[in-house]
Amino acid sequence: MADMDIIEASMRDVTTKGAVRTLRQQGKVPAVVYGDKKEPASIAVEFGAVVKELHRGGFMGRVYELRVGDRKQRCLPRDVQLDPVTDAPIHIDFLRLSADARVAVNIPVIFVGEEESPGLVRGGVLNVVRHEVELDCPADAIPENIEVSLAGLDINDAAKISNVTLPEGVEPTITDRDFTIATIAASTAVAEEQAEEQADSEAEAVAEAEAEEAEGEEAEGGGEAEAEESEEK
Repeated sequence: MADMDIIEASMRDVTTKGAVRTLRQQGKVPAVVYGDKKEPASIAVEFGAVVKELHRGGFMGRVYELRVGDRKQRCLPRDVQLDPVTDAPIHIDFLRLSADARVAVNIPVIFVGEEESPGLVRGGVLNVVRHEVELDCPADAIPENIEVSLAGLDINDAAKISNVTLPEGVEPTITDRDFTIATIAASTAVAEEQAEEQADSEAEAVAEAEAEEAEGEEAEGGGEAEAEESEEK
């Protein structure tokens, strides 16, 4: 297993609003660690460390080794509260993880094979239905992302979860349907081109039908004329 990222923390005994406000003024983010059949613990994490991890991306899907003094605990961030004005982190919830824990995590989707998609090559547009997919994962094997291939997809085709090769032991939390992750939609230009092609095709069909009808009427008229000549004789 790859080395885990480390977050240093300290215990906090006072949880009143005033104490929490003072803690934030000191450049720390209050947090709570819960789960694994243990009592919740109130801790504090350095503000700069939290901001750095948030800017890395994938914070909510990364397992950390949380160090509080000499104690170490594997944890997964489960919730981050942000200031509604500044977007600065103001509180974090961490979930303790046991050795054999499994967790449901939203994993980012990365699309590959765009150049091998006939629909995109023709000017189609990638319509992303899910930027993230919730997966049930072993706590020590959470993927950073999943790759969804667009190779071979034409306009109106869809990339579904069944088309994705997931890591061993990782499964989608939605199991009752083969859900769509993205589709290839026609762009305005392509849609107009398709409409013109359909209109031309329909016009051709109408012209052919009219021509056949005219030929039939002509043949019928010729037959009547021959019949009249025969009667006169």
